[in-house]
Amino acid sequence: MERHEILEMMGTLQLAGMRAAYDEIVSAGVKRQQGFERVIGALLKAEIAEKQARSIRYQLGSARLPLAKELADISFDGTPINEQLVLPR
Repeated sequence: MERHEILEMMGTLQLAGMRAAYDEIVSAGVKRQQGFERVIGALLKAEIAEKQARSIRYQLGSARLPLAKELADISFDGTPINEQLVLPR
């Protein structure tokens, strides 16, 4: 099976992590003469990492956290945080 066919199928199955890491993992596997189990395992780990990162990005985006532009904009009044330790002098 050709490389472009494999990448196309990964795209169809929405395996973005595997697709992004495919070339690097396969070339490293061939260079190190690793078995297909290790190559498939590395591709699966890449996919799991991508899905976890996507989930975290989604959760942060939907949390609608207020963004402070600079440390100086943060108010430490009424908190147990020592402002002198946080802000640069």
